[in-house]
Amino acid sequence: MFRKGISILLAILTIFFTVLAILGIWDIIDVKHIASKSLYSILVIFVSAAILLFIFSVLYKSGDEQRLPPPTPPRPSNNE
Repeated sequence: MFRKGISILLAILTIFFTVLAILGIWDIIDVKHIASKSLYSILVIFVSAAILLFIFSVLYKSGDEQRLPPPTPPRPSNNE
């Protein structure tokens, strides 16, 4: 649940920065200060996402994985 929330947040932020970049390309907004702030923001988001991924994949062992039952041995055939 938490991972889905973080992924949705990162997707929304990516769309937001993409829209800002497109508006800057078409000279609808001034990009001089926005470009550097956007790049720094994307860098911070990337670093925080990498840290969260490390925490949840290595340190936090969730019970989301389904354990498979042990395999059953094959039955002997009566074709002999």
